[in-house]
Amino acid sequence: MKHSFLFSLIFLLHISVHADWLSFRGSLGNGFVDEKISSEISTDSSKSWSVSLPGRGLSSPILVGDLVFLTSSSGPDQSNLHILAFNAESGQVAWERVFRATGRTICHKKTCVAACTMVSDGKVVVAQFSSNDVFCLDMKGNLVWLRGLTFDYPNIANGLGMSSSPVIAQGVLIAQVENDADSFTFGINLKNGTTLWKKSRPRGANWTSPVVLKKKSTEWVGLQSKEGLSFLKPVNGEVLFSYLDGASTIPSSAIALDRTVLIPSNGLTALDEPSEGKTPKQIWRNNKLGPGTGSPAVSGDQVFVINRANVLTSASIQTGEINWRLRIKGPVSGSPIVTDKLLFVFNEEGLCQVVDIKKKSEANVIKEIDLKDTILCTPAADKGSLFVRSDKKLWKLSN
Repeated sequence: MKHSFLFSLIFLLHISVHADWLSFRGSLGNGFVDEKISSEISTDSSKSWSVSLPGRGLSSPILVGDLVFLTSSSGPDQSNLHILAFNAESGQVAWERVFRATGRTICHKKTCVAACTMVSDGKVVVAQFSSNDVFCLDMKGNLVWLRGLTFDYPNIANGLGMSSSPVIAQGVLIAQVENDADSFTFGINLKNGTTLWKKSRPRGANWTSPVVLKKKSTEWVGLQSKEGLSFLKPVNGEVLFSYLDGASTIPSSAIALDRTVLIPSNGLTALDEPSEGKTPKQIWRNNKLGPGTGSPAVSGDQVFVINRANVLTSASIQTGEINWRLRIKGPVSGSPIVTDKLLFVFNEEGLCQVVDIKKKSEANVIKEIDLKDTILCTPAADKGSLFVRSDKKLWKLSN
């Protein structure tokens, strides 16, 4: 009863204040949508729209105020790097900037150079590309600074492409560039683009994204690799502690509303809230909760994962015990997002499945929306609408 009350209180505190969707998997980085989204969303609503996109992209949209931001890459070798802003209400292009890649643009055929999701602090937006080019722009599209990391570190590349999405913590941009050759994570000054620190990381291709643990008076950043998960101080890169029992290099970790850390390791492993000077304890581990490609999503006291067999599973964040399983239509590459009542997931064929999760004992798909185009990314949400990019278009689904 005590745990349920705590989760309810934390949940209410989060949903009481509307927040923009500032990064990959939302401003909390765990797929949680802190507002109501109706199950009646569709492509037919007068508020819905779709717009064509240049080139290709796997990055997810982010939303700041009344703007939707997105990246794409075009050209025979994907060396044209597009950063676009759209009016969230109408879908009209507010501005577009195109840059030339300075680094390697070779990628696996399923991915592309525009695979990293943008990030914002509400004042500027930052786009990172698989070519290791990083651009910071203001809300009007004016260039604040740019970095071609390959100029300084020519061996930070791999033949499959990179998709780790950057995060912002305490005014520092954290950019993972982890490969089979040189492998680093950078702390970059958000104001001017200078390197504050650089950490050597385990060698090996890594497509996970950092997570931000928001403490009362500070923020820590979690970096995942094949070795495990390390938390560090964003201002100087000091490692606070490390969990070194292995972890996935595709789905990323998630932090629950009570600050439980959920790591795709040996299935799924839960650590209690980290604190400085104390190594967090393992709460539970369940080898039946291993996610496939998409990362875990959380809502209240539930964590949701989709495995490689396209089975959606709900489990207790407190104990790791499974609440229910539901087979959905796959395959699924992106991560689900979830409100307190509904879960939304898109498969690779463009089918949106809306899942009723109100009951702890069972779940059902209550609606399907077929966009009939390839979707490999994670949707975003804002003001009761879903935003998702397909191979050819950016979509807004409203009711």
